[in-house]
Amino acid sequence: MAADSAAGLPLVAQTITRLEALLQRARTLKREAAIEPPLSTADLVLDVDALGHTIDERYEQSYRFSVVEAAARRIFYSLIYETVTEDPNFVQVWNLLDILLVCSDKGLCTPELVPWLIEELLDSQTTTGCRTVFDYLGSRRERLAAKDFNKKHLVCLRFCNELLRRLSRAEDAMFCGRVFFFLFQTFPLGDKSSVNLRGEFHIENTTKFEEADGEAMDVDDRALEGDKAMASIKAETPQPPTKPGGKATPARVAPKKVPEEIVLSNNKLYPIFWRLQADFSDPIRLFTKENFETFKSSLGHTLIKFKKTPTVVQTKAAGDDTSNRGLKRKHGDEEGADTAGNNDLAANYNPKYLTSRDLFDLELSDLAFQRHILLQSLILISFLLSLTAPAKTRLASTLETTNKSMIYPLTLSPEDTKWCQDTRNAITDFLRQVPTLEEGRFYHRMVETVLARDRNWVRWKGEGCPSIVRESVGIESVQEAGKGARDATRLRRVPERAGGALDLGFLVEGGGLDALRNPARFAAPSVEELVEGVKGEELDLEMAMDEAEQEGLKNAIGSKTWRALRQVRETQLGMLRRVEVNGDLEVVLGKMARPDEGVMNDVHEEGEEAAALDIGDVVADGPDHTGEELKMEDVDEQVDPASKAMPLPATDMQTEAAKVINMVDADEKSGVAADAEDGIA
Repeated sequence: MAADSAAGLPLVAQTITRLEALLQRARTLKREAAIEPPLSTADLVLDVDALGHTIDERYEQSYRFSVVEAAARRIFYSLIYETVTEDPNFVQVWNLLDILLVCSDKGLCTPELVPWLIEELLDSQTTTGCRTVFDYLGSRRERLAAKDFNKKHLVCLRFCNELLRRLSRAEDAMFCGRVFFFLFQTFPLGDKSSVNLRGEFHIENTTKFEEADGEAMDVDDRALEGDKAMASIKAETPQPPTKPGGKATPARVAPKKVPEEIVLSNNKLYPIFWRLQADFSDPIRLFTKENFETFKSSLGHTLIKFKKTPTVVQTKAAGDDTSNRGLKRKHGDEEGADTAGNNDLAANYNPKYLTSRDLFDLELSDLAFQRHILLQSLILISFLLSLTAPAKTRLASTLETTNKSMIYPLTLSPEDTKWCQDTRNAITDFLRQVPTLEEGRFYHRMVETVLARDRNWVRWKGEGCPSIVRESVGIESVQEAGKGARDATRLRRVPERAGGALDLGFLVEGGGLDALRNPARFAAPSVEELVEGVKGEELDLEMAMDEAEQEGLKNAIGSKTWRALRQVRETQLGMLRRVEVNGDLEVVLGKMARPDEGVMNDVHEEGEEAAALDIGDVVADGPDHTGEELKMEDVDEQVDPASKAMPLPATDMQTEAAKVINMVDADEKSGVAADAEDGIA
């Protein structure tokens, strides 16, 4: 062998000595004769560095890698030749692989060395020994894929595929699952090595079944002939004759009957049922109209048969250790240790069902068998529904890059689309209700989850398998995010002045709230103040420069005049008879504010004149005719409209105010005089 011939080289001999010393060191560090625990890198780093110093650095890297590989193979071959996997001394093989993993991480050997040795180890072992090797691979999986996996993945993929070819899918189904799980967990999720990019179907998976000579698929023809025969019988049925001259009675129209579902016998259904497997393994066959019609008929008869057949759940006894069949290992090893807690349907898993006619009756009543066939049907129907016109349009509008091999020329017709949807609903209803509503709903939800994930994988392949690995977040982004989180969660104080708010400092300068509470700010001005204001406005009016200013001053004079008259009316209504248009308001209101002797005499005379009118109490009906008593002292002073009034400044508002007041005084005086005459009478 090449390893034996290279062992005579001085450098290889020195490296072998170093590796053997490392193995002795490993036996002192790890006393257990088992796969676990792995050797610690910290305990071997000094000895591994010494191994690197053995080979002079003046040699090229490829030569140094070849020296370490030759030495490692010499020790590896001697170990697997002298011991077996059940021997406790076989732990030396696991220690050697751990040491070589450390050397690979340190750059002292090629990264593919450990996968190469594992590949040769699997080739030299039986199925039982391969399980032990996979125990080691499972425990070192993360360490194996941690560094330079892009150089190791092809070797790992090769020995896993070779092992799957050796295993039986029926007897070693659990071990095959372990191999697949190792691949799924080791390879990146977006790796294309396990992706069927061109969407090729597994047409090599053929199903052989018994088929009688000369048997024809005439189930649909017979049903059609039966319907035609029934129609001809109805047409040829003679009608009862009517009496001459009698009234003809119309024939009774038979009510339409819902066609009964045709349940085929097991013997007739057998070839129809097993021919479905050809469609399941190669859906492209259904692109032909004849094959698609045959598939619809076959699946319809199968679903009707499942509905009419009582289901039986095959349970597994606690002591029945059928899961270990053909595994050649002791009871309690690996996944067979907990057989009592396995699910019933999982225990009855069969990757390939038997197709004997004698077993067909039992298989039809098996719930696991029914679910297996219906799940295949749902997968195929889901594929067909992806070929509808709306699905293709939606897919074409959302895909950025399209995988041309995943685009099929067939577009499903509306009639076939409706059949697919109705059949899918019928299958899902059956899965929900069998065997019980609770268990059926759980199984259906699991199936829908699997189908949804499968549609996502198909979409990913249709997009050309874009990378789904995101780059790691940079340190700057992490620091910025942390700063933003701290700023968002820190305790905040209410600012004394919100941003953009109006500065209210002027309120403090003017005296603050106390100044606002001053009654002078909201109390009505007195008559004297209004008169003084009118005088000031009149002076400004004389000095006004333009019409706009004059108009504003006139409005101010009229407003203050009106307000003054209103205040006078509330207290001394009799003074209003002195007011007249173009009169001087100061003369009238100023004397009232500071009454002199002449004014007081006039007021006194008016009072005597009003008192001379002794008309007693007057009863006046109010608006609601309540007969409230109205006394004369409650009536305001009488106003003589004929008396001479004082002139008043001529403004529009002043004129209107004087007119309104005179009209009110005239009405009040006429009403009082009328009431007085009535009272005297």
